[in-house]
This record gives sequence, C-alpha cells and structure tokens, in this order.
Amino acid sequence: MSKIVPTRNCAGHTGSAVITSDGQGGKTDRVHFMRLVETRPHANLLGVHVEPLDMERAVARVRDALSKHHKGYVCMIGVHGIMEAQRNPNLAAAYAGALITVPDGMPAVWVGYWQGHEEMQRVAGPDLMLEIFRRKEFAGYTHFLYGGKEGIAEELAANFKRRFPHAHVVGTYTPPFRDLTHDEEENLIATIRNLKPDIIWVGISTPKQELFMKRYLPRLETRLMFGVGAAFDFHTGRIQDCAEWIKRAGLQWFHRLMQDPRHLWRRYLRNNPAFLWRIALQLTGLRRYPTTRAVQAIEFTPRPAHGRANFSQNKDQLAAVRIQPESIE
Repeated sequence: MSKIVPTRNCAGHTGSAVITSDGQGGKTDRVHFMRLVETRPHANLLGVHVEPLDMERAVARVRDALSKHHKGYVCMIGVHGIMEAQRNPNLAAAYAGALITVPDGMPAVWVGYWQGHEEMQRVAGPDLMLEIFRRKEFAGYTHFLYGGKEGIAEELAANFKRRFPHAHVVGTYTPPFRDLTHDEEENLIATIRNLKPDIIWVGISTPKQELFMKRYLPRLETRLMFGVGAAFDFHTGRIQDCAEWIKRAGLQWFHRLMQDPRHLWRRYLRNNPAFLWRIALQLTGLRRYPTTRAVQAIEFTPRPAHGRANFSQNKDQLAAVRIQPESIE
C-alpha cells in the first residue's frame, strides 16, 4: 500500500513523498521521491529565482541557517549570472539548488519592484561578506577563504583579523585557474575536514564559483558556502568601490568597466543589451520564462524497532538533484 505525505526541506521547499508499506503491519519499505516546490517569495528574472531580500533580511536568513545547522550555498545573482544561466544549464541548476539567492545589482531589484516586491534592495556580495564579519553575533562561527590570485586570500584574512578581532579565519586556499586535479581536490577536502569551518567564502567569479559550490558542498565538512565573486579584490583594495549614488543608479558595471576594460568589455557588451531585450519581453508578457526547480531523491528505510521511516540520503552527495522546468504565472 502507498500513501502521499507532505514534506519540507531546510531550504524552505515543500512537496510530497510517496511512501510504500508492505501491507503487513504498515512498515515503511524503500526509496521514493519528493518533488520540491519553492514556497518562499521570489522574483523571477528570466527563469532564475531571486529572493526579495535587503541587507537585514539577508543577514537574518544567514543567521537562521547557521543556528539551525542547515547545509547549503548562497548565490549572489546579477545580470551576468542571469545571462550565463540562459546559456549554461548547469549554472541554472546551481541557482535552483541554492539555499539562499540574493539580488546582487539594481536590475534585479528593479525587476523585483515590477513584480510587486517593494521591499527588495541590492545586496552585493562584498557588502554581505563585510556585514557578516562585522557583526559580533557571528563571532562564534569560523571562516575559510577560497579564491583570489596568489597571496590575496592571505592578505584579506590578515585585514579582516585586524579590522574585526572577534572574527576567526581558520584557513585560506588559492586555487589554480583551472579545475582541481585529483590530488588538489583530496588536499582541499582533507584541509576542510581538519578545520571544519562554518562558512567558506568562494571568490572565483561566476559561473565557476556556483558550479564549484554545487559540486563540492556535499564533500566538504562545512555549513554554508558563499559565492562572492570579486569581494576579495574589493576588500584588499585591488578594485576601487564606487559612490553609493552610482550603485543606486545601476551604473556600478560602468565603474568596473572603466577600471578593467580589457577583461570586462566583452562581458558587458554580450550580456547587458541581451538582458534588457529579454527582460522587456518577459515583463510585457510577450515571452514567458520557465523556472527551474529541484527534485531530490530521498531514501526512506525502515526502523525495525518501531516500524517507522528513517530519513537518509546518499552519503556521497547531499541529494540527487534533477532540474525540471516549471511555468510561473
């Protein structure tokens, strides 16, 4: 006999699971599936879910996840990431599997306003990182810095230890500009296993950092991973920040372009006009963009003493995730 039961996971998703019993005493049998449906409010940007957060709500989401011992990764989502997700299904899947999605840029906020999320504000990766380190309520958590060119992570750790004596950076890792080899991968996993940081800050740019977090979160002994892009360079002075009015006007990309035109002009030329065209089609209703939502494979095994289901997941990964398009009205 089978029955459908309501379910909820730590990311705020709900759905249902089909549980099969043996018909003799009602003991639960084996593997079934739970279809997860996003229940948190969100803006839909070309099919990418972005939570309508401001800094205080973003910090509260992080605090809640840490206090409840949730395991997940946090994505800072702006125009660059949204457009990359149109071309890269793996990145779209990474965004769909994120525990928290943060509006990193004014275009995301403006679209959120249009969709009725008036409380939504820009929360940039470097700003959120600074806020987490600054607040003493997070003093009991440990940090690990992953990313940057040679010496940058160490410099950032020293800067933060000097600015925020209550913060604890337990280690750093400077990755190569390529995928990790097997030996490098095992070394990183062993290092994290030894240090067990509560938070890993990943600064290797989009889409690399999102794909890295999606792949390695299940294998690393940590709670939260944050993809913060160029935050390491911002906080060590290699990239100059701009005035607040420039950010509010949605022109920080131009300020960045003026500092590094050789590396950034192709990105902005490719992404910005295409984003404006596609988002205009979406907001006027001329084109609908399906959202991607995760389906997790959950295993239930019997507990002989009580005849009840025992929740477990594959030990080698956080969950078996598939992506299925869903229309959003």
